[in-house]
Amino acid sequence: MATLFIADLHLCAEEPAITAGFLRFLAGEARQADALYILGDLFEAWIGDDDPNPLHAQIAAAIRTLVESGVPCYFIHGNRDFLLGKRFARESGMQLLPEEKVLNLYGKRVLIMHGDTLCTDDVGYQAFRAKVHQPWLQTLFLALPLFIRKRIAAKMRAGSQSANRVKDMAIMDVNPQAVAETLERHRVQHLIHGHTHRPAVHGLKANGEPAFRYVLGAWHTQGSMIKVTAESIELIAFAF
Repeated sequence: MATLFIADLHLCAEEPAITAGFLRFLAGEARQADALYILGDLFEAWIGDDDPNPLHAQIAAAIRTLVESGVPCYFIHGNRDFLLGKRFARESGMQLLPEEKVLNLYGKRVLIMHGDTLCTDDVGYQAFRAKVHQPWLQTLFLALPLFIRKRIAAKMRAGSQSANRVKDMAIMDVNPQAVAETLERHRVQHLIHGHTHRPAVHGLKANGEPAFRYVLGAWHTQGSMIKVTAESIELIAFAF
């Protein structure tokens, strides 16, 4: 058996091929897993569990079908869907996890996270992240009428795209020291994350020993998953 990890699908109505690929994945490969972990940015944007977007109901139903088949599904928030809440979790059957979680998988201790907190060189983003993760601000935002939330989200997204176009690509990647410190803080040698859209397996040193960082790819033109078994940890790309 195996445990599967995915991230950065960025599901939205404008990308039906990705949605179709995810639905096939849930009905196929995921059905054979011990568990499925979604490490953030499942959706392109999330402005509240009360958003009546038909796509949200479709995805919730598909995940619940997987869960009811006997495969538990876990979710760590990303930078696009950090407002996804308990209502959607109930509807989908997903279990919400903290932003950093250590798993014991087949004799391996594995740290999982979305990955944006590792990008410490992007000072502007980290300042923005700290602001929007304040509970009082999230409560205030979610209390606004839906049409106002949509306008704010669209404006923020446009601003983010504009800022990212002029940023050095290296700034938006993880900081090696932040990675090592995170591994050492949790006393683990394996880290799985998404966010950067740069699928790869990186070797490094942490806790005085060899360590490995596994980075999930985004689902732009193909699927990306990490499969953990008793024998190995594999990064796998596959067609939708």
